[in-house]
Amino acid sequence: MNNITKEEIGRRIADLRSQKEYTQDDLAKLMNTNRSTVAQIESGKRNINALELKQLANIFSISIDRLLSSDFDIDEVISDNQVNETKQQFRISVPEFNLNKFKNILLYILEKCAGKPNFGETVLYKILYFSDFNYYELYEEHLSSATYIKMPYGPVPKKLDEILNKMVENKQLKKIKTDYYNYPQTKFIPLIEQDLSTFSAREKEVIDKVIEQYADWNASKISEYSHGDIPYVATKEGEVIDYELVFYREPPYSVRTYDDNDD
Repeated sequence: MNNITKEEIGRRIADLRSQKEYTQDDLAKLMNTNRSTVAQIESGKRNINALELKQLANIFSISIDRLLSSDFDIDEVISDNQVNETKQQFRISVPEFNLNKFKNILLYILEKCAGKPNFGETVLYKILYFSDFNYYELYEEHLSSATYIKMPYGPVPKKLDEILNKMVENKQLKKIKTDYYNYPQTKFIPLIEQDLSTFSAREKEVIDKVIEQYADWNASKISEYSHGDIPYVATKEGEVIDYELVFYREPPYSVRTYDDNDD
């Protein structure tokens, strides 16, 4: 490691974590480990393996060589990251929410799935979430531009209740209260056709793949599964889930094949 001691590497990681305003718990979640491991690394009491070095380099947007360099300068790293984050903000800034497109995605999903006995609002929310976040991981572009909030039962699109109720009021959807295996269930039935011209063939392909994979799962199974996805895991309850966190996914959640040239 270029004759850099464990203690020095630990200090650098602690400085980088502070610069990102992450707690040790936050960093542990991003690394799929526990806070004790992060504390040991930062205090220089534990060796870092190659996989952890790669994880840390990705999390802090720094190369491994630079992290281990003998002339490492935290101020230079912070300055470079600020420049990169400005560029990144230009790329990832969520476009103005396209309500019409979001409604048509909803209608498309419901047209395919509303007849399934398991397909209540909880499953709908998760199909929307995985469609949006899988698309972003694959293409680094937003599908619906929806904002998702971490809730105890999984990720939920912001203001979705308001959107659904308005669509019911406008007779675009019908809301039905029913039971599924003795559990109360809210279903939505589409009353109008979706406008397929509002999304592209590759957008439709991603949605179809998510439907194929998850639409037959019950609410409990898909909620529990969503709790393991890194964007959800790394977000505090009640806060907005950052789309960028998809790039820290691991199987079975990751939908993109990465190579060594991917940043």
